Amino acid sequence: MPQVCRILGYLIFFWSREENEPVHVHVCKGKPYKDATKIWIEEVPRLEHNKSGIPAHDLNRIMQWLAINRDFVITKWNEHFE
Repeated sequence: MPQVCRILGYLIFFWSREENEPVHVHVCKGKPYKDATKIWIEEVPRLEHNKSGIPAHDLNRIMQWLAINRDFVITKWNEHFE
């Protein structure tokens, strides 16, 4: 489970067996788990679901971070899945 970063106490990560899906991240506090919040990394990050129950204020800040750091996240994804 590659980690992208931590922001606001949340872990942003990939699952290692999702290389057949478009670039996306999972977000949660504490230990990663199967239904962690999922965000697609597109031109503008798009929330798939918020099963982690991240409060809107935190989620908005995470989405902003992902938008600003989109290229970094895509590079980390490509490095892991190449």
